[in-house]
Amino acid sequence: MHISYKDKKLGQSANNSKLLKKNYGMLADKLKQRLDQLFKAESLEELRNAPGNFHELKQNRKGQWACNLNANHRLIFTPQESPIPIDDTGSFNWSEIRGIEIIEIIDYHGE
Repeated sequence: MHISYKDKKLGQSANNSKLLKKNYGMLADKLKQRLDQLFKAESLEELRNAPGNFHELKQNRKGQWACNLNANHRLIFTPQESPIPIDDTGSFNWSEIRGIEIIEIIDYHGE
């Protein structure tokens, strides 16, 4: 899958283990694992049932996806496809999403 980054720091860290540890501390190992999963997948569909709980977000975050880094922190991303592919039932079509932009790492449970 093609991956781009909204945040320059994350983009630079993604390919440098030392920077990843320095910038993200205890989240670095899990973040590296999730990035590797995303890089290896051909489409988002391959990650639907993968470890990490890749899932669509709702309400004010509709159109965004998340995966778990730890109990509270999530890696948040959006499809690069515009508009986001939709199937016959009106649901997002995960198999047609082949590129993402990582937008943030956040604990959004307090929002």
